[in-house]
Amino acid sequence: MNDWKIFKGTKEPHDDIDSLPAAPSWRKFDQKQDRGATFQARKEAIDLVNAALYLRRPLLVTGKPGTGKTSLAYAVAHELKLGEVLTWSITTRTTLKDGLYSYDAIGRLQEQGKDNLENIGKYIRLGPLGTALLPSTRPRALLIDEIDKSDIDLPNDLLHIFEEGEFLIPELQRVAQNYPQITVSTAYSDDATFEIQQGRIRCTSFPFVVLTSNGERDFPPPFLRRCLRLNMPEPDRSALEKIVTAHLGKEVSEQAKVLIKEFLSKREDPNRQGDLATDQLLNAIYLVTQERVPIGTEREDLVKYLFKYLTSAEDG
Repeated sequence: MNDWKIFKGTKEPHDDIDSLPAAPSWRKFDQKQDRGATFQARKEAIDLVNAALYLRRPLLVTGKPGTGKTSLAYAVAHELKLGEVLTWSITTRTTLKDGLYSYDAIGRLQEQGKDNLENIGKYIRLGPLGTALLPSTRPRALLIDEIDKSDIDLPNDLLHIFEEGEFLIPELQRVAQNYPQITVSTAYSDDATFEIQQGRIRCTSFPFVVLTSNGERDFPPPFLRRCLRLNMPEPDRSALEKIVTAHLGKEVSEQAKVLIKEFLSKREDPNRQGDLATDQLLNAIYLVTQERVPIGTEREDLVKYLFKYLTSAEDG
């Protein structure tokens, strides 16, 4: 069937939105999705994850967009039952303190007055890194995403944390004599709280840390010395077929194989103008394998739009 469009541009209101099919498994929002359940781990990744777990070292994962760098953290957390993955997304303005904790000093002063410190914990929230370092029987899972976007100082600022596994919260240390135990919020999505002793946080199980990088910069040797390094290659045909099967929950159809071949041909073009990500292939396969699908030149145009390189080179 070629009448696949929900929006037709006719300016006439209608109820065709009710016929929209179920969302792809990776785009469902009405239920919590476990991103790690469909990850296809290679031997090198399995070996280095185990090495990182044994050595209590961060894992620096480099690769092009769409190679599964972030999914690796979720896959490990899923299999090892490490709970929610704490995610810290890095920008050029990110500082170490952003990952450790935040303190709303203005909010506290406005609500309680300068001298009331009893409820100071209400205005402190641990960041993803700070939460990952809380004492626990099992290591917590921490994803530090796109570390290569940070300013030049952040990798070196992380060195002490990676080595010592602890940090101090000065605002709590200053009141520790009168208030030695303060309850603060954490970075978990359920707003869980934790009781901090004497303003100090020290891990009992070093977290499983994945730092992702698109390979856009070099890191200082002292930082690299404290990390294990894994490069995620672009998936080949066999790996792509496994990924498609895992995400779509069915065997790879002939239509899907044609799209995989087309995807690989464009990705491996020596004159290519950018990179392609695996989720672009998944999007295309999902659309052309529905009950209502575009056909003919309409299908070809849609696939061309979906397979644009991850640059603006084809947007002219």
